[in-house]
Amino acid sequence: MAFLAILLLGLILSNQIQAQGPTATLSGQVRDESGAAIPGAVITVTAAADGAVSRTTAGAEGRFEIRGLAPGRYAVVGEQPGLLPAVIPEVVLAAGGSRSVILELKVPGISEVVAVGARLAVPDAAPSIIDVDPLVVKSVAGGGENIYRVLQALPGVAAVNDFDSRLSVRGGGPDQNLTMMDGVEIHNPYRLFGLTSAFNPETVANFELITGGFNAQYGDRLSSILIVDNRPGSTATAAGGTAAMSMTDGNIVAEGRLPGNGNSWLVTGRRTYYDLIAERIVDADLPSFTDLQARADVQIRPGHRLTLSALSSRENTDARFDDVSENDGDGTEFVDILSSTQNDLGALTYSAAIGARAFSKTTVSWYRNREQTDFAGEVRTGARRSNRPESDAVALTQLVLARQLSIRDAALRQQFGLNAGTAHVVEAGFETHNLDTTWQWRTSGELDGPNGSSGQGGSSLPSALDSSRSNLRAGAWLTDRWTISPRVRFEPGLRLDWSGVSGETIASPRLAAIFDVTGRTRARVAGGMFTQSPGYEKLLQSDYFVDLSEDGGLPVRSERAWQVLAAVERRLDPGVTMRVEGYYKDFDRLVLGRLETPGEVAARVATYDFPEELAFGIPTAPQVTTMPANIGTGRAYGVEFYAEKRATSAGTRLSGWASYTLGRAETTAYGGTFAADYDRRHALSLVSSLRVNRLIEVGTTFRAQSGFPHTPGLAVRPASIEDQAAAAAGITRLVPQYDDRGLLVWSADFGDTSNFNTARLPFFARLDARVTFRPRWSSDRWQFYFEVINLLNRDNASELEVDLVYDPSSDRPQLTEVRSGRLPLLPTFGLRYRF
Repeated sequence: MAFLAILLLGLILSNQIQAQGPTATLSGQVRDESGAAIPGAVITVTAAADGAVSRTTAGAEGRFEIRGLAPGRYAVVGEQPGLLPAVIPEVVLAAGGSRSVILELKVPGISEVVAVGARLAVPDAAPSIIDVDPLVVKSVAGGGENIYRVLQALPGVAAVNDFDSRLSVRGGGPDQNLTMMDGVEIHNPYRLFGLTSAFNPETVANFELITGGFNAQYGDRLSSILIVDNRPGSTATAAGGTAAMSMTDGNIVAEGRLPGNGNSWLVTGRRTYYDLIAERIVDADLPSFTDLQARADVQIRPGHRLTLSALSSRENTDARFDDVSENDGDGTEFVDILSSTQNDLGALTYSAAIGARAFSKTTVSWYRNREQTDFAGEVRTGARRSNRPESDAVALTQLVLARQLSIRDAALRQQFGLNAGTAHVVEAGFETHNLDTTWQWRTSGELDGPNGSSGQGGSSLPSALDSSRSNLRAGAWLTDRWTISPRVRFEPGLRLDWSGVSGETIASPRLAAIFDVTGRTRARVAGGMFTQSPGYEKLLQSDYFVDLSEDGGLPVRSERAWQVLAAVERRLDPGVTMRVEGYYKDFDRLVLGRLETPGEVAARVATYDFPEELAFGIPTAPQVTTMPANIGTGRAYGVEFYAEKRATSAGTRLSGWASYTLGRAETTAYGGTFAADYDRRHALSLVSSLRVNRLIEVGTTFRAQSGFPHTPGLAVRPASIEDQAAAAAGITRLVPQYDDRGLLVWSADFGDTSNFNTARLPFFARLDARVTFRPRWSSDRWQFYFEVINLLNRDNASELEVDLVYDPSSDRPQLTEVRSGRLPLLPTFGLRYRF
């Protein structure tokens, strides 16, 4: 239905297009990072077909126009002495049509940035920059037009699991990553439970993933910063846009110019479409989302620009699934899921050029994320059973979770820049976050897990939680981009962070340097201290939960990490780059759930009412609680190899990259040292795109990786169940569980903290393939693709689940593990239409 609707819309609009002439026009504006126009810049346009070159010079307001160009594909470059060039590798000009582009020239920087989807790519930037055109972000095989899945194929970046969009960067947890969109911190950047992202690649100008050693203007995270810059609306026409449909959703982008010089508007909407069809077949509201995003850019006067942006998103699920397994026997399995997520954002940004050497950028924003989840079910998981062969020996496990959380962030971010002569560019700024956060949940039923503070389960999770915090978080920074000579640049910086949760102020010194060894070889070093304050807004992305209530054992201090890295990059043929980079991170004051005290252990053990012959099944070792403490240290180190062949023009046939990461990450806590949750020793990624001809493009993505650490089950022990009569009297009393035939039910025993992460998940390998077709009759407007995820249908495992099986030679079942959490062989298709 969605396909037919978009097709009909395209045909209607295409019939309204008037007859077109034989040539095309390219226009646009050249400006700096503040939005100020750059007059006198040289614009070079190169035709892909025959290499014909056209040049012009930007006028007084940075504007340019080149008429009489032949229809086809072009590469566009903007240059100005003292600034980094801006490159658009591919612009398609239709016969009789016109396109408008923005060329943003930037001051040379030396922070470690991995730019993905950079519309204005910087060919001579710092060693750790990897540029991928937005067309690549939308077309990487297996990426699902999701920036987070594209990032998973870059060096040092790993997916948390096969389904999730959350990332682990250089061994760090997903809560250690910050996402900023147009200067605003985005606390929930995912949709559909993490299957896709909050960002529409049709409207993004560039992505930058800073994987470590980032400069002082970014803070309060230990691992990475993902910067998302949305583009302004096109000023080529009063109204235009695109329509597209991908694996998860369909979207429409409408944009155009506003009255005045350089003013524009943009509105985009996204919505899942599969639920509209499936819900006619099944009586349930399947997971779905709707996004609406709007932006307006207004030039107040030359060099002064006001940007207003807004985003609203809604996700809903209301479904019941009966008989979810093939097991027969007493009792019916069911799962009820009711969930609702709301994201709302409003922001205003004012960019101003102050004289000829200074600029200012002010962003005021209001962001709110609200989530509600009600989950209830009775299922046979295989983790509990009696030792008999019948299928109903697998006990029904009752799971009930009701959770509500909200994050409201009213923020201000102020940036200043001063070009203090030919050698120094000084930047300073500050940010404040007024946070209101609330966590509430109620749980009941059996929750077995290896770590009591894990959000994935554990007997030490509190059955009832009602926690709220209102606190202020602030930061300030100062950096100096110091050009000592044309070949040597330094960037010293200092950041100050203050946390209302910990009540402390921390100073973080940082330093980076670039050395141009030759015209093609560059070396870079960077290092400093990085901090992360405790907060519920970060626990939203974490695998673990700690109670940050006012009476929850606080205060806790901010986590810290000293980092150092070094890289050497060699540029070979045009568009070909090779790089090797090493890093080392030393963590301390990590916030973890503390162990139970002897008194707490005694109180918990006292709730068990087991006969003496079953007393061995009572877990008497101290368990991890949700009470936070700065008790963890750790380190992560590794080396990354990266080679890229970039599309430098529309005529480039083969492009892509290859990366290999050798890394290690470990945590010291609870009296021992064990592999960190995202310690991945080996990771290989190969991404390619081959343009067979003007009409067909074939892309592949291959990833091969060693498995993450895993906490295995060690043995089986008698399962416990709450005595309902005692519960009715307000007393907690745990008794052995028996099945309906009077046989003892068993569950897995994961041991104590010494068993954490002592095993590994299986080796992971996945091949994705995609074929894109641009029809001959309208290659610049229509695009169709067919994609297959996990083409080889490999049985990967995001986790190993405990499965107890009947053992005829014993009085108790045998403990085994089964693979779960993999993406199956999944074919999909999509289309895109530009009007």
